[in-house]
Amino acid sequence: MLIPARMAATRLPGKPLLDIAGQPMIVHVLRRAEEANIGRVAVATDTPEIAAAVTAAGGEVVMTRADHPSGSDRIFEAATTLDPQGKAGIVVNLQGDFPTITTDTIRAVLPPLDDPAVDIATLASEIHTEEESLNPNVVKAVGSPITAGRLRALYFTRATAPFGDGPRYHHIGLYAYRRAALERFVRLPPSPLEQQEKLEQLRALEAGMRIDVTIVDTVPRGVDTPADLETARRILAKT
Repeated sequence: MLIPARMAATRLPGKPLLDIAGQPMIVHVLRRAEEANIGRVAVATDTPEIAAAVTAAGGEVVMTRADHPSGSDRIFEAATTLDPQGKAGIVVNLQGDFPTITTDTIRAVLPPLDDPAVDIATLASEIHTEEESLNPNVVKAVGSPITAGRLRALYFTRATAPFGDGPRYHHIGLYAYRRAALERFVRLPPSPLEQQEKLEQLRALEAGMRIDVTIVDTVPRGVDTPADLETARRILAKT
């Protein structure tokens, strides 16, 4: 499992190193990843300060280039550095701003890859409020139900979709890639819908890759604003 982390957030400068309950945020994410116990865990970063914090906490770090356009490109470089022979068949990409994510949520991303037809697996949770449905910052996963708790993704959008009565799903930015699918993905040029929606995963769908979605009970709280940070501090102060 790889956790991409960099310092470029504009709304929360230095976000990965912000203190939550006595530890940098990136260390909380590292701990959740380690506790999930699904394989080797490393933080992929271009920032020496992040690397130092992770190393001080006993974690593994891989330094990557500073000019990657996306987290997927960063984790592909990291995977190639850490595992040049490609022995790991699956690469999990866990965002570095999910300090309150649960281990069960992390593990839930893997089962869709039991089906050899699936290239990429990800997560979503059912939306229960109109505010979420209408919010363009909440990405919606639109898909065909395969089994209870699982969709085959047809589209991802910032719009309120699908139209009409029925469930809508809040996409969660945690991915498990087959190694070959990740390599193919990062070699593809940005796609038209990806550029229009500002959603990287659309590149895979436009290229005909299959993404399946596990439905989980709750959306892990990402930390993007000062209010998010205070919420994470309250939650983790109790643990």
